[in-house]
Amino acid sequence: MSKIYILSPAHPLRGGIAASSERLAQALQEAGHEVEMISFSLQYPNFLFPGKTQFTNDPAPANLKIRTLLHSINPLNWWSVGQLLRRELPDLIIVRYWLPFMGPSLGTVLRIAKWNKHTKVIALTDNIIPHEKRPGDRLFTQYFVKAIDGFISMSASVAKGIRTFTMAKPIQETVHPIYDNYGALVSRAEALTKLDLPKGGRYLLFFGFIRAYKGLDLLLKAFAKSEVRKLGLKLIVAGEFYSNEEEYQQLIDELGIREALILHTHFISNDEVKYYFGAADLLVQPYRTATQSGISQMAYHFEKPMIVTKVGGLPEIVPDGEAGYVVEVDENAIAAGIVRFFEEEKVAEMTKVVMERKALFSWAAMVRVVEGLYEKISIK
Repeated sequence: MSKIYILSPAHPLRGGIAASSERLAQALQEAGHEVEMISFSLQYPNFLFPGKTQFTNDPAPANLKIRTLLHSINPLNWWSVGQLLRRELPDLIIVRYWLPFMGPSLGTVLRIAKWNKHTKVIALTDNIIPHEKRPGDRLFTQYFVKAIDGFISMSASVAKGIRTFTMAKPIQETVHPIYDNYGALVSRAEALTKLDLPKGGRYLLFFGFIRAYKGLDLLLKAFAKSEVRKLGLKLIVAGEFYSNEEEYQQLIDELGIREALILHTHFISNDEVKYYFGAADLLVQPYRTATQSGISQMAYHFEKPMIVTKVGGLPEIVPDGEAGYVVEVDENAIAAGIVRFFEEEKVAEMTKVVMERKALFSWAAMVRVVEGLYEKISIK
């Protein structure tokens, strides 16, 4: 294998999937493969996109060839992109799958590409059953799955979901590599200065797009509890609202905690990420549902302990009582975890474990998984 195409969101589209696909492309190039990315000229119609913009102002990643070609709702475009890939004769196409809406476009492109009887297709599967269900999800995913030769899942829950669609095709489970493309670690002092925060404070961090399944409301309720409030903490909420902002603002006022919150509810650019993690003592992920989480892997990169809920693959990534705490999806359990972390002064101890475990999540290991799965697949 030497010629690889990655079919995925990529620059100038923003978000964790784009960033991690670009990082995978770089890792594959470092391993000696020829890599090209094909991204979307239209990813979502505006009425389906909950944020303010789908695009980033960050510079393009260095030394990557990214072609903006695929239109998610234009079948004529699917034909032309599929024919392009068929003619290019890649040894492997790696396709990211995170939302059933993409099933028709990706499934059609891949079917056409495979007419060359040469190209193998591996799906790097972030989600197979979405957090927020819509009509047609299962039908669209089934169509996509039939075009795939093998799957990589980054949690046991995703692998289990894939098996509800196919029993015959190989699935390789691995861990989500760390997000190390958001810059080097910065000192706490530098981070607090950059964010204009008091030096003597202690800070919780909720990071990432704010969607209902991510449970920010549970964290706000936990943070409002008297046993947490007496610790004198501040809660940083960093990320753009992708669900009803008014409901969260109303809840904040009802709980009476606004003065203890630092609300940076806009899209956090790549070069800002390091300051939010640098300022935090503890990352909290109060998710109601999850598969794996790129946010956890950002925490590993920036060497921050975590509280995560007992859903999806999160407990696989954060060993309870070592790199953080795994708690029930419940505001009281989240509050208890926060109190325990600070009252027992776990910052140094858990940070040390996070630093030790960080080496487990290398991009070189992901490349080996891709190469190994490629060798297992035979063209029929």
